[in-house]
Formats: sequence, structure tokens, C-alpha cells
Amino acid sequence: MPLRLPDRLPAIDLLKKENIFVMDETRAHSQDVRPLRIVILNLMPMKVTTETDLIRLLSNTPLQLEVYFMKLKTHTSKNTPIEHMMMFYRDAAELMQHKFDGMIVTGAPVEDIPFEDVDYWEEIKGVFDWARTHVESTLYLCWGAMAALYHFYGIPKYKLPKKKFGVYPTLPDDEQLPIFRGFDSVFQMPHSRHMEVHKEDIDKVDSLNIIAESEEAGVSIVESREGREFYILGHLEYNPDTLDKEYKRDLGKRDDVEMPEHYYMHDDPKQVPMVTWRSAANLFYTNWLNYYVYQETPYNIDDIK
Repeated sequence: MPLRLPDRLPAIDLLKKENIFVMDETRAHSQDVRPLRIVILNLMPMKVTTETDLIRLLSNTPLQLEVYFMKLKTHTSKNTPIEHMMMFYRDAAELMQHKFDGMIVTGAPVEDIPFEDVDYWEEIKGVFDWARTHVESTLYLCWGAMAALYHFYGIPKYKLPKKKFGVYPTLPDDEQLPIFRGFDSVFQMPHSRHMEVHKEDIDKVDSLNIIAESEEAGVSIVESREGREFYILGHLEYNPDTLDKEYKRDLGKRDDVEMPEHYYMHDDPKQVPMVTWRSAANLFYTNWLNYYVYQETPYNIDDIK
């Protein structure tokens, strides 16, 4: 089944070239099917890239999805044309009048800033609280995960001596969880962050469960509220060349960034990256949609005009 996306969203043409079945709104409205509604709060600077990365993974399911993009009133994107934001994104206040089956909150390039000093902190706290009563299951990614853990549970973040950068072997703590159905005993996950959360802080909170860890990258995935919330410290959604682009962008500009680990063939940045996380990424998002969104969501849901 296809994804229903806004007409003329740039990701549509990009994904069609990858032989991924997507459907724009005009064609979708001719079908009498109740799709799952997914809202994405995209805080990343390069909006189109993140949109495409997430839609690519969401498309790998037999379920029909309807995707909405949310923006904050207190934050203006500096790297995405205003025309794109006006055409494809809706204000949080508008979308928060409705209920959604699933939500994804991305990372943001504000890791080094204390949470309370982020210019949209008060507004995003409201979005976090709203999601608990209006969304069946929410994925919080990278900074989004750290921000939500801090907001809901007071979990602090800690500065790393150098950027955690690369693709790291990760172990599911409970392979019987539906989110890990079909996973191998070890899976790979890209990380790209300057901050971390500590296992000992999370272990103090009874309602938080660390469900995936890495010997090198530390806490990787945390679950709460029986799968109503997942906090993902890595980037399963990353495209094969994302870490390569980040490395070449920061080379010579920062002193805390080294070559991404376990990424290039023979650890040679002149070689092509090794894509070792794609199967885990597709399984994770498919399992999330099937077991935590689709099977938990009510059939009737209010319309969005």
C-alpha cells in the first residue's frame, strides 16, 4: 500500500526514482480507505533530506499512511525556503486540534544549548505533553529523544569529549519485544551527536526501559508507557551517504570530530561507505507501525481539512 503525501512534495519524485510507491493527495482521495495518520515534527535544518529519509522507511509497509508535517511558531527554518514550509508544513497549534496514530519528533542542531535556553523550548514542551493524549505512539529521535527524556523524566544530557560519530553494533535487550521482531541478535545503528544520556540515570526511573544498548555508543533505544513512546539516540533513518557528508562538512572546522567509525570500507574515507543498518531500520519502522500504531489505533478519527 502507498503513502499519501501532500501534492508536489519534493520527496515524491525522489522516492519514485527508488521504485517506492507513493501517492499524492489528489489520487488518494479517490480511495475509501482509512489510512493511519502520522505527523512529523521536523526540526532538522535540511528539511527535504529528513523528509525523504523518514518517508523512505515509512513506505516499507503494507499499511496506507497519511503524512503531515508540523512546524513550530517560535522557530523559523533558516535552511529551507519559506515557500516549502508554507506549502507542506502546518503550525503545531493547528495540528494539535486533532488526534494522530503516530508521531515522529526529529533531532535538532541545538545539542550544546541547555534545554531551557532553546528558543522554542516552551512550545515544544507543549507538543510533548499534547502527544501523550493525542497520539498512539511517538518516536523521539536524537536531540528529540534527549529533550523528551529531560522534559518527562528529568534525565540530564552530558557533553561527550568528542562527537559520537559512526555506525555501532547494538544489542536488543529483549529480542521478544514486538519492536525487534525479525531482528538479528546484533544490529547496526548510525550515531551522530555531541551529547549523551547515562544508563544509571535512566535505571533510576521505573517507567523507563533501556531496550537496546551499544558497548561503544552507550544507551541506544529507551521505551516507556508500553511502547507509547520510544527514545532513539541514534539515526536508523540515515541515508547511506549522510555521515560522509557530515564528515566532509565539518572536516577542518571542528576539533571534536573524527572520521566516522565502522563506516568506510577499510576505514578509508576515499572508499564508499558500508551500508550495514538498512535492514534493521526498515524492520524497526515497520514493526513500530504494525505493532504499536496500527494494532492500537481506533478506526474512527477526526478529519483534518
